[in-house]
Amino acid sequence: MGAQWKHAGRIENSSKRGALISKLVKEILVAAKGGDPNPDNNARLRAAVESARKASVPRENIERAIKKGAGLLDGQIQYDLITYEGFAPHKIPVVVECLTDNKNRAAADIRVLFRKGMLGAMGSVSWMFDRLGVVEATIADQGKDIETIAIEAGAQNVEPLESYEVPEASIGARFFCDPTDLDGVSKYLVQSGWILTLSEMSYIAKNPLDLPEDQKKEISEFLNAIDENDDVHRVYAALK
Repeated sequence: MGAQWKHAGRIENSSKRGALISKLVKEILVAAKGGDPNPDNNARLRAAVESARKASVPRENIERAIKKGAGLLDGQIQYDLITYEGFAPHKIPVVVECLTDNKNRAAADIRVLFRKGMLGAMGSVSWMFDRLGVVEATIADQGKDIETIAIEAGAQNVEPLESYEVPEASIGARFFCDPTDLDGVSKYLVQSGWILTLSEMSYIAKNPLDLPEDQKKEISEFLNAIDENDDVHRVYAALK
């Protein structure tokens, strides 16, 4: 599965579009606050802006989020990063990252969402994941070998993106690297013409589990319900 949990079609689902845009704007706010407000000098912000554009977020919303995150507008929102750990049905390890302006609300929601699984203490499952830098990017298909590009960029490993994540007549790849190499890999890809849609630290399962399709469906429903919560930013699962 690669990095964070994803499910196809969530951008196209109009009933959930508002929640998705909210998450994308929140990522822009946090990226602008944590680094240079110029996307050309901030790989995470550049990727966040590209993801927002891909989801047809209006330009004025993107620009306002950058200014607000950089502290250039009144009413700046403070988001706290809170990490939860536990198990999905069938004992699949899960790590959930929340970006929230209300810790009590987020904690209460997570407890409810984990009723069909098991919420654990900090450190209960994170040891089953590696903490790595992950860059997702696309480029017009020019017959390039992504493994060669990964070596040139300084990445440890690479895998192709799912077809629904890649524009027509393009190739997409997910590059994995040491945390200290994240900025370098991102910059190399941008300079080589790649369009970044993600550049951040991620949890990568050391031993992802493969289960029967009926069990995968149950787990997918569990993870999707978590992913759709407004305070949830990223969901990672040890599932193939």
